[in-house]
Amino acid sequence: MTIHTTPTRRLERRLGDWMRARLPFALAELVMFVLKQGWACLFGGLMLLGLILSARIWQEGWALARYDALLIYAVSLQALFLILRLETWREVKVIALFHLSGTLMELFKVNAGSWAYPEPALMKFWGVPMFSGFMYASVGSYIARVIRVFDMRFAPFPPYWMTPALALAIYVNFFSHHFLPDARYVLFAATLLLYARTRVWFVIGTRPLWMPLPLAALLTSFALWVAENVGTNTGTWLYAGQSQFEMVSFAKMGSWYLLLYVSFATVTLVVRDVLDIPIRRSRATSAGSKAEPPEPAG
Repeated sequence: MTIHTTPTRRLERRLGDWMRARLPFALAELVMFVLKQGWACLFGGLMLLGLILSARIWQEGWALARYDALLIYAVSLQALFLILRLETWREVKVIALFHLSGTLMELFKVNAGSWAYPEPALMKFWGVPMFSGFMYASVGSYIARVIRVFDMRFAPFPPYWMTPALALAIYVNFFSHHFLPDARYVLFAATLLLYARTRVWFVIGTRPLWMPLPLAALLTSFALWVAENVGTNTGTWLYAGQSQFEMVSFAKMGSWYLLLYVSFATVTLVVRDVLDIPIRRSRATSAGSKAEPPEPAG
């Protein structure tokens, strides 16, 4: 696969070279891993910063509602990311899909009483402020960017049709469990059955590393649980029966774990090439052989 050199990639490479020249190898790799993760979740981090700052400074008597200000802030961030080429148009397509699917879920869940947005706003329909779709979009932005920043590949990968099929089942269950038995434990098992052998190959410096896909999803779901606590502790939204400074239940990590597979499937609808090479390689090897790591960038 051809790796295109961009100003961002050149900056990342120079920073990595600087770190490796001054720090022990293991420490340099750890620092670069943390910095790259922070770079990948830049949109989401800035959204959380907006929640925190707006909650601290906003006054009830101000002409502009806080939720409406957050919408303007989110749209401005998205425009700035495009102008500065921090996101590609391909990644924007992913974000648009997340915004749509997330807003639909918000409309249903809020009106089903799962959580609520307590503040008034002009751009608030059926209890859902329009900035909320950007919170889901920030997850899509992170996944699309982290794949690019770490030159990720997924191998061995199950037949592709299983990925959107599982994602659809998970997404439907978020709605149907209000009326039918909750299938989340079956869906948890399905993620392990499908992806237990799938490795997320990634590159920090020049050496390819990997971790199991379900473990990557679990670690990311913990980070999203922390982000949810920021949202509820700033009073931006609250779950049914939850007070503002009460921690979000750990059970919500399970919901995020499942939702991440929906997110991953959404990303692969647009960013399919990260699966193509591992699929070809896994077919070229025998059924019991190990997946080959991807070639490092540069």
